[in-house]
Amino acid sequence: MMPHLVTTSTEVRALPAAVGPRLVVMTMGALHEGHAELIREARRRAGAEGTVLVTIFVNPTQFGAGEDFGRYPRTLDDDLTLCAEAGADVVWTPDVQQVYGNPDGFRDDSVTIDPGPLGRILEGASRPDHFRGMLTVVAKLLAVTAPDEALYGEKDYQQLVLIQRMARDLSMSVAISGVPTVREPDGLARSSRNRYLSGPEREVASVVPKALHAAVAAARDGAQAALEAGRAVVADVRGITLDYLVVTDPELAAAPTVGEGRVLIAARVGSTRLIDNMACRLGA
Repeated sequence: MMPHLVTTSTEVRALPAAVGPRLVVMTMGALHEGHAELIREARRRAGAEGTVLVTIFVNPTQFGAGEDFGRYPRTLDDDLTLCAEAGADVVWTPDVQQVYGNPDGFRDDSVTIDPGPLGRILEGASRPDHFRGMLTVVAKLLAVTAPDEALYGEKDYQQLVLIQRMARDLSMSVAISGVPTVREPDGLARSSRNRYLSGPEREVASVVPKALHAAVAAARDGAQAALEAGRAVVADVRGITLDYLVVTDPELAAAPTVGEGRVLIAARVGSTRLIDNMACRLGA
């Protein structure tokens, strides 16, 4: 059965209360198996008496100058079919005017969410204002949907950490949970941007998860060994430009000498920018 489609915040707020929990999965559309797994996991957690609500909104305020907002794929019919098959009850598809009260997104006098220092490293260093736009729209969508829990993929790991931090620091009464990355057979993380890769570029892109695996395997000898192993894999391949490869703790602070860590990578293949990450264990 197709999910109930709504387009306004008024319709969302008027949805009948369910006996069970309400879970939200936020997307920008162009849905793939990674999104499907998020929705399926939300369905499992919500149970038969809960509600799974999916948002589809291409947010202009998290795209920087020269980025791909205009060419970002809009595939609503296919998205609705995937939502139905994965178990969504409601799909909310607001437009920019509905979310921001302004067809261009932020106004000059808009109140927005400052991500703080964590939003200025890694992706934030490469994409100024990206996380301000992301956190602001997430806060808006959470306010309207009022979920008990919201699920986000671990592929966008810095995004997940920032949303968890925002919810904690702003005392939001919602649980923010990560769901493991879904991967293609060649190891590449599922992403809407993968469709931009040509055949030869796709082969080059497979070096991204290979570099992560090499770093994770070497992490037993420390963060520096992990970095060297991961960078060596990328250095041997033509057609890929490394933006960063770093090792941190799970909260994106400095990597411990011994303990849990995270390896994060960003690289460009052709005109497509890819990000990925994996957990690691540092030290013997």
